[in-house]
Amino acid sequence: METEISGNRIKDKRDESKTLEVLYEISQAVSATRNLEELYVDIHRALNTILDVENFYIALHHEKKDSITFPYYVDEKDEMPDEIFNFSETASLTGKVINSRQPRIFYEQEIIDFARQQNQEIIGTASKIWLGSPLIIKERVIGAVAIQSFKSADAYVESDLHLLNIVSQHIALAIERKEAENKVREQQQVLQTILESSPVGICLVENRVFKWVNTQMVNMFGYDAKQDLTNRSASIIYASEEDYKKAGKMIQAALRLKGKADFDFELIRKDGSLFKAHMIITESGKDDAATQTIATVADLSRLEMAHQERVEKEKLQGVLEMAGAICHEINQPLQTIVGYTSLFDSPEAVTPKALKEIKSQANRIGKITNRLSKITRYKTISYPGDTTIVDIWRSSN
Repeated sequence: METEISGNRIKDKRDESKTLEVLYEISQAVSATRNLEELYVDIHRALNTILDVENFYIALHHEKKDSITFPYYVDEKDEMPDEIFNFSETASLTGKVINSRQPRIFYEQEIIDFARQQNQEIIGTASKIWLGSPLIIKERVIGAVAIQSFKSADAYVESDLHLLNIVSQHIALAIERKEAENKVREQQQVLQTILESSPVGICLVENRVFKWVNTQMVNMFGYDAKQDLTNRSASIIYASEEDYKKAGKMIQAALRLKGKADFDFELIRKDGSLFKAHMIITESGKDDAATQTIATVADLSRLEMAHQERVEKEKLQGVLEMAGAICHEINQPLQTIVGYTSLFDSPEAVTPKALKEIKSQANRIGKITNRLSKITRYKTISYPGDTTIVDIWRSSN
């Protein structure tokens, strides 16, 4: 039976088949929608076929922050509230539903009296009738769902509260499922970031065919994009068919023996150049280890080149320090010699003492060069200009 009151629909006896149809539609939406925003819209649309949901919202309770937010909010009177903080101290019908953990109905006068008792103003516009049901996940109340009418206190009947409670269970289930999916998605994104930022090539191989490769793998072998390697035989990275078969036997034998293959092998880039690589192949976790494996590939030639560059840099630094020491040590006796030899412009200025000093400094140069030729380990000292030089006299022969 259906009765019209102030333009609102009420149902003294709801069409059970239609109700089941709506609940089934909501259940389907839980699985079909890509995110919670889409799900909320679908739930609202489905409920609209059997309930007055012109005013409908979903509130989530954040216990640690003591606040609530409204991920979905449709209201003909008020705009969506911002996040409400100090929620435990706020006079709120949503709070009463969350704290009681039970679906509740409130009428206009009850709403006004409740606010007065709490010495607080009503949040939003007082409705003629308000229905709310808690969102519960594994005994934890995470929020509430509510509908209300500003037109008539007869807009809903008792059975509508029961229906809303069933719907709230579907919403809670959906939130739990979507949150889990989001967490998995976030973890996958983190893993993807780690794999893509790896300095070594990483790939998933199935039946010796590349199923996934990271960017470093593409760059290492000189290809342009992942598609150049994905779904192609691993033989593409070996210099010959013989090498491909040889590596395959090594991998299978090592996996059977210890579940891991770890060896060096010469591989080939797209341009035909060869390089020495270190390969580590591990089982993916499936029963048939040889079917699916995870491999890492490190370019040893580049590592060796980097090591050689570091050694050369260290050698150059040693040469520069030695050169600085030679300049420093030899410059002093040379200046003395030059100073004294200038006296020969005036023969009367040449004295036995000057000749003796010239000889002494010349001998010092001989000692410096002799010591330099025998240094095997050296120490350095600071030198003007923020540089260091070899301490010739403290270095070991």
